Amino acid sequence: MKELFRSNDPVRISRVVGLLCAEGIPAFELDQHMSILDGSIGVLPRRVMVADRDEFMARAILKDLGLDE
Repeated sequence: MKELFRSNDPVRISRVVGLLCAEGIPAFELDQHMSILDGSIGVLPRRVMVADRDEFMARAILKDLGLDE
């Protein structure tokens, strides 16, 4: 698994995961339940991960849509 990016923005993460899945690239959000440890204030960033073989295409899609960091 490769990390595409980290973010505290749940809307951005949801949008990216949805767009990648629509393109046939399974994307996974990790650390989504870590907010329990920080008191649910959202200071710990979440990671969006894809399979090694899908990293190049996922990064290209994000760049084309202006969603890369």
